[in-house]
Amino acid sequence: MQSKVVVLTLIGPDKPGLVEALSECVAQHRGNWEESRMAHLGGQFAGLLRVTVPSNSLQALEQDLRGLGAQGLAVHSHAEATPTKADAGRRVRLELAAHDREGIVRDISTVIASRNLNVEELSTRCESAAMTGETLFRAEALLRLPEDQTTTTDTIRALRDEMEAIGNDLMVDLVPVEDS
Repeated sequence: MQSKVVVLTLIGPDKPGLVEALSECVAQHRGNWEESRMAHLGGQFAGLLRVTVPSNSLQALEQDLRGLGAQGLAVHSHAEATPTKADAGRRVRLELAAHDREGIVRDISTVIASRNLNVEELSTRCESAAMTGETLFRAEALLRLPEDQTTTTDTIRALRDEMEAIGNDLMVDLVPVEDS
């Protein structure tokens, strides 16, 4: 039997039972919940979900997912994209901390884009500094280097230098990730 892989995006007002309703819908259509990232942000529940479903069940699954709108959950289905060259290079984990300020994400993402790195995962948060109570910005990211990158070590060194040039309080840690 042929299967289809779909990526679902979802958002709605957070309340108990949303994941259960979504998982029940996937299971009813013989779907396999393979991978997901979900979070509560600003009173909303948002997520990404990768599902494999029998081809002959996909249309009915998508219809039932739209029915979750009655519970306030907007779900959109997207066919899984074919891997590209952007998926072929080595990966680097970025951890960053700095005093929070307007435009910090723009400044960091500008450096990343200027080096043609692909952001595969990004998580950011603001928190109170332990000693001073000032607001700290923290980011963790998984970056993919271009496939034609000659040396990971040189790229990491140059990326760290460029990131640290954004501000004198920026602490940057970059570590190569071994693909399994």
